[in-house]
Amino acid sequence: MRDYNMNDFAYGNLHDDDDGDVGRSSKEGNNSIQKVSVLPLVFLIFYEVSGGPFGAEGSVNAAGPLLALLGFVIFPFIWCIPEALITAEMSTMFPINGGFVVWVSSALGPFWGFQVGWMKWLCGVIDNALYPVLFLDYLKSAVPALATGLPRVASILILTLLLTYLNYRGLTIVGWTAVFMGVFSMLPFAVMSLVSIPQLEPSRWLVMDLGNVNWNLYLNTLFWNLNYWDSVSTLAGEVANPKKTLPKALCYGVIFVALSNFLPLLSGTGAIPLDRELWTDGYLAEVAKSIGGGWLQLWVQAAAATSNMGMFLAEMSSDSFQLLGMAELGMLPDIFAKRSSYGTPLLGILFSASGVLLLSGLSFQEIVAAENLLYCGGMVLEFIAFVRLRKKHPAASRPYKIPVGTVGSILICVPPIVLICLVVVLSTLKVALVSFVMVVIGFLMKPCLNHMDGKKWVKFSVSSDFAEFQKENLDCEESLLR
Repeated sequence: MRDYNMNDFAYGNLHDDDDGDVGRSSKEGNNSIQKVSVLPLVFLIFYEVSGGPFGAEGSVNAAGPLLALLGFVIFPFIWCIPEALITAEMSTMFPINGGFVVWVSSALGPFWGFQVGWMKWLCGVIDNALYPVLFLDYLKSAVPALATGLPRVASILILTLLLTYLNYRGLTIVGWTAVFMGVFSMLPFAVMSLVSIPQLEPSRWLVMDLGNVNWNLYLNTLFWNLNYWDSVSTLAGEVANPKKTLPKALCYGVIFVALSNFLPLLSGTGAIPLDRELWTDGYLAEVAKSIGGGWLQLWVQAAAATSNMGMFLAEMSSDSFQLLGMAELGMLPDIFAKRSSYGTPLLGILFSASGVLLLSGLSFQEIVAAENLLYCGGMVLEFIAFVRLRKKHPAASRPYKIPVGTVGSILICVPPIVLICLVVVLSTLKVALVSFVMVVIGFLMKPCLNHMDGKKWVKFSVSSDFAEFQKENLDCEESLLR
């Protein structure tokens, strides 16, 4: 791969156009591509992180109502808010595609930047492989033919191709589609919360049995429903005025995600008698039926299916723009940086779609556990990069900066790192081994790509956008040191 000094990427001072968009060397070709505004970005974040309470039922099954509700109140403070704040600061410091790959490369070097890119992309593809399957699982009660066999395989293929095509057509289309899907998916739970009020018995919320808690399932459920705040950073270059838009969208996103999980569980556990064994994936539809009737059940089932499509769209956008950013950094072959006429990363989309189709037959619970473990490894690198950049370049331009010093930046990272340690300790040996093999593959892949570049088998290069970024950062660094 190209020889470049990632320390040159120390300052996020890409020049802004008059409207606040990040400047590009190839402006003529990019000005025609519409940027993503605040509202679509909030819903993209919503779907990248959670997509609603679908899957949150496992927290009640694992730990009962009280711990489930407390988890969705406390977890945002331990994990969501610190990760969202760090993402906001780093994304405004580096408002370019690639996101966390750029941060880690700047702080720790290209090798570790590639590793965080590999782990996070793999997590994204694994995550996305679940959504077509879950979509059909919610519909198979109405259409039994979708449960098994050729109709199911064909449906997964058609659904994946359709959603992949929407990603190909442009991020703005994906963003506004996410808005429509998000409103439709959350409305039935707003109705359910209102209808449930006369049926609520607060004593049901207080049920807890510490001797009968599945901590592994509990933590993995919370983690899966409330992580991936950093995903939006990979498409920062596609956001209108990212230095202002990203922090706003992340703030609104944290509130939206927290409420969208907490309120349905609050009404569900408070309105019907508890049977923990029934609280498995999809049970919220039965809860809706008990509270409001069959019409509400059907609406929740349709909302769940829609939410899975929204999560697929948002995740694929993040994954594909991450690959584009890595190619622009010289970490992947040039071909990954090629855009379609709609401004979308064509090969990144095709690679992500292929991974989804290959993994769509795997077990749900083991996929989630392995994905969470890999994600934890990537987040540790991001937290280290955040603190190192604070110490190494304290005077760097940060349009949004968390109002704490170096010690404060370290303390912000402590609660999520403690949570990561818990997830690792509670993981099964099988999941740990699978995750370890994936990490080793990443370690081997980097020197292999270097060898391919040295032999000129494929072309690698740093994009002109990043070359311009280097020059501006060097000028800035010289002025700061005077």
